Amino acid sequence: MSSAPKGDIGLIGLAVMGQNLILNMADHGYTVVAYNRTTSKVDHFLANEAKGKPILGAHSIQELVDQLKRPRRIMLLVKAGAAVDSFIDQLLPYLEEGDIIIDGGNSHFPDTNRRYDDLKKKGILFVGSGVSGGEEGARTGPSLMPGGNEAAWPHIKDIFQDISAKADGEPCCDWVGPAGAGHYVKMVHNGIEYGDMQLICEAYDLMKRVGKFSNKEMGDVFAKWNKGVLDSFLIEITRDIMYYDDPTDGTPLVEKILDTAGQKGTGKWTAVNALDLGIPLTLVGEAVFSRCLSALKNERVEASKHLPGPKIDELPPITNKEEFIDHLEQALYASKIISYTQGFMLMNQAAKDYGWKLNNAGIALMWRGGCIIRSVFLGEITAAYRKKPDLENLLLYPFFNEAITKAQKGWRASVSRAVEYGIPTPAFSTALAFYDGLRSAQLPANLLQAQRDYFGAHTFQVLPGKENSLLKKGEWVHINWTGKGGNVSSSSYDA
Repeated sequence: MSSAPKGDIGLIGLAVMGQNLILNMADHGYTVVAYNRTTSKVDHFLANEAKGKPILGAHSIQELVDQLKRPRRIMLLVKAGAAVDSFIDQLLPYLEEGDIIIDGGNSHFPDTNRRYDDLKKKGILFVGSGVSGGEEGARTGPSLMPGGNEAAWPHIKDIFQDISAKADGEPCCDWVGPAGAGHYVKMVHNGIEYGDMQLICEAYDLMKRVGKFSNKEMGDVFAKWNKGVLDSFLIEITRDIMYYDDPTDGTPLVEKILDTAGQKGTGKWTAVNALDLGIPLTLVGEAVFSRCLSALKNERVEASKHLPGPKIDELPPITNKEEFIDHLEQALYASKIISYTQGFMLMNQAAKDYGWKLNNAGIALMWRGGCIIRSVFLGEITAAYRKKPDLENLLLYPFFNEAITKAQKGWRASVSRAVEYGIPTPAFSTALAFYDGLRSAQLPANLLQAQRDYFGAHTFQVLPGKENSLLKKGEWVHINWTGKGGNVSSSSYDA
């Protein structure tokens, strides 16, 4: 008679993230069953990193499943896409109703929606969970964003919250919502990450090219910022990068790195989804396009020889460096507020469009520790949504309203100086443009609607208080602008 199963959870995928997550679970007293398609990796892991820990090995899918307690909990940490579907297909013959499959990879949320629906019909509880924090986070405490079949949550809650990062004693993990909500929130997290990184790069560029700061001086600035309102993981690592010299010649290593940025697509997913939902996620969009522009290295080098612009060395040097840095800090802080405002606007719209109930305070808390965008700043967002769960816009909450008001002078000064010196600051600039657009009671879209009606009979509505015999309140109107067109309108729709 075989002994009773001992495994609390199984994990498929023994790359660095998978191994570190298994070790993290084992450290918290859970017995983990490890499996990898290349089974020699299982044996190597058991003989080395996992030695002496409550970690069991499996050399087949059936052996993995047989070692798990019911309901069986199996987490996939494999490459997003076809590999996830393949392992789900391999698992299904050995699973029973009520068993749980967790996809911890960077899957696109529509794929998670599909898998959730398919597995629900088979009685399998599917969870799509964002996992953020990289290798170190997986080992010491990641941010976890689980969503999917809520019936699974009571069975995975203790494991997930035990292994997650903690912020002020609270786990950076909570249930996000149904279907693909967990992977959706991770997608938005990654989009905001793109924005944060671009903003920091623009601050670096201004310090370097306009302020003529050395890398050591820039490192000191980032070190100072990391003790204030900008205290965050990304500011911290930027400080370290500025201080790091190439050991072969003692010069700053960052200045030897080719200026073409890569991307894995999650920022693009966020920007495309924002377009689909009609939300002006302008900062993330510019951050994605900035990476695209950076990739055009040959074109940029050639263009630099022919396209005129301000010559920085011929412009007045920065004499008050302290004020220059104060203004830059305000610009970075204000733009960061805009980026998170836009991100939560997108999630609020997604909740409405997809029928999800998202806990914004919980999401901000999940991002406070363990993940790449972790920062002190997120504590204020958590507090805002706890106090006012139905808050439509972060800028309307007193803390952020006061902060962005205070930062305006430096924000505008930094963007103006960038324009004056010919330094591209797409993220700073679009953040300010969004802010000025949002605070404008009237925008020039009235002219745009007239243009659309002129060339395409797309109709328009009249401004309240401007109604007359021709322009009726609430009606969609088409005008024969030239006297030569007709009076038949096109179907109206939102641009």
